[in-house]
Amino acid sequence: MSGDGGTPGNSGYGRKAFKRSRSHFADRITADGRDGWPVAPGRYRLVVSRACPWASRALVSRRLLGLEDALSLAVTDPLQDDRSWRFTLDPDGRDPVLGIRYLSEAYDRRETGYPGGVSVPAIVDVPSGQLVTNDYQQITLDLATEWTSLHRPGAPDLYPDALRDEIDEVMAGVYEDVNNGVYRAGFATGQEEYEAACAGVFRRLEALTPRLERQRYLVGDTITEADIRLFTTLVRFDAVYHGHFKCNRWKLTENPVLWAYVRDLFQTPGFGDTVDFDHIKRHYYQVHTGINPTAIVPLGPDLSGWLTPHHRQELGGRPFGHGTPPEPVRADEAVPAPGRP
Repeated sequence: MSGDGGTPGNSGYGRKAFKRSRSHFADRITADGRDGWPVAPGRYRLVVSRACPWASRALVSRRLLGLEDALSLAVTDPLQDDRSWRFTLDPDGRDPVLGIRYLSEAYDRRETGYPGGVSVPAIVDVPSGQLVTNDYQQITLDLATEWTSLHRPGAPDLYPDALRDEIDEVMAGVYEDVNNGVYRAGFATGQEEYEAACAGVFRRLEALTPRLERQRYLVGDTITEADIRLFTTLVRFDAVYHGHFKCNRWKLTENPVLWAYVRDLFQTPGFGDTVDFDHIKRHYYQVHTGINPTAIVPLGPDLSGWLTPHHRQELGGRPFGHGTPPEPVRADEAVPAPGRP
């Protein structure tokens, strides 16, 4: 995950003040190739962990925009070792396209001796094997705006021009208090630091509640980048942030508006079909040994509620705008549905 890799070893989590790293490799893949990386089908490989909320943004965007054939996917093991993200889910422990055992090898090909952490999401140039970017804030915006020539017919506009200022404003608050706030609470090393971060998480969620009580989506009447960014934190909330990160003033299931909102998105093609609760729980509880030294993974919460009716359609809204839902998820990228092994 972005920012996690700078901590010295898994046992270091919760023992040093948390600070999210800036993306060191911020080149952009653009339609005009101005950074030297032009959009091209099949040239790049997206590396993700299904455990990571930052990487999950890219998974959702790629599905919604129909970029599966244009941008191939590598999924890492949810459990890291001291060399960080590894491809032990693949035969022989190597990514079948890049031929590497660790994502760090692509970082090394780009910059030998890079001193920072190895984070996902990452996009790798297949011909050279070099990392192109690990800029988790920009990757999805570029998928929505620079990769349009490769979008599927009926792809939604996830970052519409007319709404960008409002989307940016909403996302800034969500990032600071929710996306990043749960980490600042979970990795806090002192009581005051924890309480400030935890209070900020719930203050922001409570501020978003009346907004989402009135309208189906965060900005406008369609799904946008803002919804993707909030979703990837909310879908993990009760499973890991409530207990593991001590964000436990209330569970998401105890907020009727937010619980219905996130279920609506979860049941929308492109969202829930990218979520792997097993990877999520095992990563957080088994990797962050500084705050969970036993590495015991809890049995709960009950996941069956994710597929229950949400009634959000009564608020109106058009999930994909003038577009259409994505095709069913490909068999080689399918994840287990909640409540199923």
